Amino acid sequence: MDTMMQLLADLTPLNRVICSSDYDRTIRYMKDVLPFRELTYPPGSEYNGWRIPPSWDVKRAYIAHEGKTIYDGCHHPLAVMALSVPFKGTVSRDELRRHLHFDHRYPEAIPFHFRQLFRSHERDWGFCVPKTFYDGLKDGDYDVEIETEEAPGTLRVLDYTLQGRSSTTIVFGANLDHPGVANDGLSGVAVGVALFEALSKRQTNFSYRLVLAPGILGNEYYLGHLPTEEREALLEGVMLEMLGSPTELALQFSREHKANIELSLADALVEKGYQHHTGEFASALINDEYIWEAYDIPMASLSRYPYPEYHTDLDTYDLIDRTCLEEAVNALIHAIDTLESSAIVSKRFIGNICLSNPDYNLYIDPGQVAFGDIPDETRRGMRKLMELMPTISRPTSVAVLARRVGLPVAMVEDYLAKWAQHGLVEMTNTGTDETESVEQPSASLTR
Repeated sequence: MDTMMQLLADLTPLNRVICSSDYDRTIRYMKDVLPFRELTYPPGSEYNGWRIPPSWDVKRAYIAHEGKTIYDGCHHPLAVMALSVPFKGTVSRDELRRHLHFDHRYPEAIPFHFRQLFRSHERDWGFCVPKTFYDGLKDGDYDVEIETEEAPGTLRVLDYTLQGRSSTTIVFGANLDHPGVANDGLSGVAVGVALFEALSKRQTNFSYRLVLAPGILGNEYYLGHLPTEEREALLEGVMLEMLGSPTELALQFSREHKANIELSLADALVEKGYQHHTGEFASALINDEYIWEAYDIPMASLSRYPYPEYHTDLDTYDLIDRTCLEEAVNALIHAIDTLESSAIVSKRFIGNICLSNPDYNLYIDPGQVAFGDIPDETRRGMRKLMELMPTISRPTSVAVLARRVGLPVAMVEDYLAKWAQHGLVEMTNTGTDETESVEQPSASLTR
């Protein structure tokens, strides 16, 4: 766990805007932590209307009044509005205020003004300041300078894959940008690194991938440029966000709320006894999850949002609670343990099979009073499982199916093994490279 805190201490102070020398420095740092693959997207490339911003660094920035510097724009990475254009001149108080941005919630905080990072075609100059500074400006003229260095920007994304017995991959994502803050983005990177350090010591059934990218833009380019076969192997995932603050854990489900990892993670949070709350997709926050969902990859998020310091300079290394980071890692490992504790089942039919057909003999009678028998909970659970199987669209852990229908894993696995014998599903067995695989039926029957 020391790696997490060291990473946060080293990278929090950097001005990690999407394309910058500090972001490039962060990429080099991370490649020494894990053997990441680096994917680059060249300057000037445009995808789906998104544009890679120029590489941007602040060299000098200040506001002076009556010959005295009253605001140093280099004292914190948030102090100059991200991607500000250069400016030098004398302006009135009213004109200066039009270029100052503050957080109305916290009079002493500096906000994160990020919009120009996604609108590099529409830029202005400006500072981010405390509201008290804005309110305290005296009438008169002010000398302002923002000196920046720009060059064509290269977009950089990192990923690291641990190959399992199956190429079906569960992905974890985190944001590597966000200048000068610790919890937003970077704490998720730290948790992801600790998780993959632990997973690297195992042989797993699923494959696992960690993707570190600049928010929104990075994941759009990443997913849009992955080879189709590689992207289609990405089953589902979890965005790791804001996991170090002393607030309760928050699991926000994917759009359809059916992914293996999110269901296992919801159980893990309960079983570990961690303070947490859950919510539907986009009910609390929406960041990169919607990018992944647009590529048909269900994406939940694990965070500690909301927390008061969000998008301000109050989001510091000192805010981070090591125990909170460890809870997140432990919950994720527990969820993965559930997925890895049983076989993976993949459907190999379309429609609804007539399971009462003697060629299959897989029909579960839940019990009907009119037929002279009494329903029982086990048969009800088995019936739920039978009716659930035609709706499975992605490879699914048998353990997750068992939890959904309230039955022991062994009972579910035994029943689905019979489906595999008839070629209706394929099961990748725990602890072996073997699969029960047969040809897909040429047509579906109706009951």
